[in-house]
Amino acid sequence: MERAVDWMPDIVDLVLYLLGGLSVIVWSIILIKSWAWYQSRRASTHFLAECQQVQTIYELPKLISGSQSSFARLCDAGMRAMSAVMANAVLRKNERHEVILLSLKQQAYLEHKRMDGGVAVLASIGATAPFIGLFGTVWGIMNALRTITATGSAGLDVVAGPIGEALIATAIGIATAVPAVLAYNYFMRMQKEHRADLEQVASHFQSLLTQSGLEG
Repeated sequence: MERAVDWMPDIVDLVLYLLGGLSVIVWSIILIKSWAWYQSRRASTHFLAECQQVQTIYELPKLISGSQSSFARLCDAGMRAMSAVMANAVLRKNERHEVILLSLKQQAYLEHKRMDGGVAVLASIGATAPFIGLFGTVWGIMNALRTITATGSAGLDVVAGPIGEALIATAIGIATAVPAVLAYNYFMRMQKEHRADLEQVASHFQSLLTQSGLEG
């Protein structure tokens, strides 16, 4: 029994180290993705404003070349697809339209995926961290009860250590989960807005293409 008592606190320590590592991962993802979104929005704001002022599709190449935004890459994919279908005399009008539309959809998916990295990790940590902390809490209480059984004493000096570790595990589990969940919700909202903007730019590109008559 004494051997089990000596070994069990190591499990609580392992839980604390695990939660500490998860917390580092959470804050690393938050900082990296926040910087990525800041750069993306800074590059995209000007492009979105200028894109709405474009009247013909021939104005897009100049706008695309001066931007590093995901919306510029989307339009660039559309321009490259347009050049390819216009060089193919075999394709009919509706087929050309479908090829260009498919190219826009594929690029939009790539841009969405580019900004999606790490979000699933936040969701997983936010969902599991409290339970990992609870596991540490339960184990700490079990260790306290085993200590009482082994020593025959329920004094504060006997149970304070194991109970303290148990409560710390719970606190760290919650402290890890809360920022993960909040960051997940924030980045998902950003993703939703980004997807809507991609769809808006793709629709504007198709409108310019139709007005130019290049589909046919």
